[in-house]
Amino acid sequence: MGVALEDIKKLRTMTGAGLGDCKKALAESNGNLEEAIEIIRKKGQAVAAKRSDREAAEGCVLVKSENGFAAIIALKCETDFVAKNADFAEYVAEVANQALTTEAADIDAFLAEAWALDTTKTVKEALAAQIAVIGENMNIRRFAQVE
Repeated sequence: MGVALEDIKKLRTMTGAGLGDCKKALAESNGNLEEAIEIIRKKGQAVAAKRSDREAAEGCVLVKSENGFAAIIALKCETDFVAKNADFAEYVAEVANQALTTEAADIDAFLAEAWALDTTKTVKEALAAQIAVIGENMNIRRFAQVE
């Protein structure tokens, strides 16, 4: 089955996955967009699991404040090249926004809560998706809220 370029572009926009991965997922799902998204999600989890043993020694710390509250997060990655990447910086800002509004008491609870930008995912699943897109092991080491 041939896959329309418009469908590939749409799936890439929705998932952030590479063009080749989008094309393969659409071909495997016979053009079904929802199934293709699920295929890409599962592939992202597999990639994250494969990279999980790599040391994440670089990264950044970000503080976000709003209405008298502040959230501090430390997000680690493998290389300084990724730490300086615009996509990584955007993701760190999204995690900081999530940390600003969370009621989680610890990192495990934070990772298990629904991702604010896509409530069908948890924070941990959103992290796995970013690992698949960026191609390096990453982890949210710490977060804290202060008033």
